[in-house]
Amino acid sequence: MKTKKAILALSDGKIFEGISFGAEGETSGEIVFNTSLTGYQEILTDPSYKGQIVNMTYPLIGNYGICEKDHESIQPYIEGFIIKELSPYPSNWRSEMSLEDFLKSKGIMGIQGIDTRALTKHVRDHGEQQGIISTVDADHQSLVSKAKSATGLEGKDLVKEVTCKEAYTWEEAEINPCAGNGNTNEQPEYNKQRKVVVYDCGVKYNILRMLRNYNCDVTVVPASTGAEEVLSMNPDGIVISNGPGDPAAVSYMTENAINIIGEKPVMGICLGHQIMSLALGYKTYKLKFGHHGGNQPVMDLSTRKVEITAQNHCFAVDGESISNGQSSRFGKVEITHINLNDKSVEGLRCLDVPAFAVQYHPEASPGPHDSSYIFNEFIEMMEEYAEKN
Repeated sequence: MKTKKAILALSDGKIFEGISFGAEGETSGEIVFNTSLTGYQEILTDPSYKGQIVNMTYPLIGNYGICEKDHESIQPYIEGFIIKELSPYPSNWRSEMSLEDFLKSKGIMGIQGIDTRALTKHVRDHGEQQGIISTVDADHQSLVSKAKSATGLEGKDLVKEVTCKEAYTWEEAEINPCAGNGNTNEQPEYNKQRKVVVYDCGVKYNILRMLRNYNCDVTVVPASTGAEEVLSMNPDGIVISNGPGDPAAVSYMTENAINIIGEKPVMGICLGHQIMSLALGYKTYKLKFGHHGGNQPVMDLSTRKVEITAQNHCFAVDGESISNGQSSRFGKVEITHINLNDKSVEGLRCLDVPAFAVQYHPEASPGPHDSSYIFNEFIEMMEEYAEKN
């Protein structure tokens, strides 16, 4: 098989040479590493990866091909893909095409054959930074210069590039629902259908599928939709979804959150967690190398139980003011979950209004499913609010 050389250059001057797969040309983005063993298709189609080039730590990628039903969005938003070794012969009865053919069809560049472990350690030690993959420029200095001049994620509103253009209704349920504590496929019965509006900041389809599993009538709206319009739809609850980039740069979503919290039950996921925190009056900051992967340990502080979670974020909530008991603009707030690796805030709950948020992904597909009970808590919060009002 004919191969074409590709070069990965980092803004700090580090160079990796490998083999191109997928599309050819040149692409730039912030280099992050993902520790998941499976789920490369879901990673590729997660809008939260807009602006990023993903390095997979698991060495053999492409084993089971691509199946369109497993997409997490209408298209991949990832800027580039880095792997150790591409599996040339996918083996899976659901596979519709190979990983390489998928990347070619979507114009996504990939590079294989580099030392992904060394790259991961470099990012872990020196922090996430801009990188560039090229098959058209072989000059190392030129590529490093391009990487240095590329803009990073801080201060950049990427939500506007991935949100839907107009509102739509979601009908599809999850193919293999897993509810409760993650150890059962039995779903709680909710006879009354609840109307939920989801702010699309880059929503993953499995969030919408999970809501449908819980008998929710799901309407998805663009992130630019004003709070007044959403409230006029008279939903039972509102979800602020995951998404890419710097939460502080998405000021219109923070304003929306300020105007809906306290008016209806609200749940935030990932970027939604950060936006809700900003709306409450707290701050966010950029992590050195983010959390990306399906094996992040999170402790529920109310039970002291540890959940293994899927995560994908470069920013986090500054929990110092929360833990010191500083009241938010909506009253008291408590930290509900923490990351056991770096003690960063993974969940919070408002005590005076019906609102909570988690930094991790309770809808994780292909998994883990330890945290899927979060959707059950959202349903119960909507039901309690409806009974009181």
